Formats: sequence, C-alpha cells, structure tokens
Amino acid sequence: MLLAEFSMWPMDKGESVGKYVARLLDIIDRSGLPYRLGPLGTCVEGEFDAVMAVVKQCHEALAADCSRIACTIKMDYRKGHDRMLESKIESVEKQVGRKLQT
Repeated sequence: MLLAEFSMWPMDKGESVGKYVARLLDIIDRSGLPYRLGPLGTCVEGEFDAVMAVVKQCHEALAADCSRIACTIKMDYRKGHDRMLESKIESVEKQVGRKLQT
C-alpha cells in the first residue's frame, strides 16, 4: 500500500492559485481513494498504480491550461499495510499518550 502526500500548483498563474488547487481536489475526491486534505498538501492512500494515476490526472488537468507546474511528492510504500492515513497518527498518539490535533 502506498501513502503519498503531494502538492501541485501552477507557477504561471500569479500568487493566488486556489481555483487550480480546487480543480485537483475534485479529481482526488472523485478517485474514490482515501485521502486527507492538509494546508500544504494532500495525502492519498491506495495501491501504487492507483495513487500515481491520480497524481497523473492532476498533472494533466493543470497542463491543459498551465505552462509551468510545480509538484512535491513524499511517498511511503509498505507491503501488507493499509489504513496508514489513520494508523500512523494513532501510533504517534499512543506514544505521546493523548490525542493530538490533526
């Protein structure tokens, strides 16, 4: 299972790019994969090919009308594990001994 956090944005559309990011979140949401939106990126969980297909769809959606696109991706592949969106947080909270802001 792959957990990937990525952030993608056009670099040629000025400093306010929220409408472009919203376009990508619509793609992520419609993918059916579990995800968690964060202030600087979105974590998506699923099989490697499925997650990477979502990243590719997002890139293609921006490439339709953007000439320059930036993207950062952090990935954690762990064979035989799922629910990593929740289990990683639960593990840290267990170590701390209390619920944390998420």
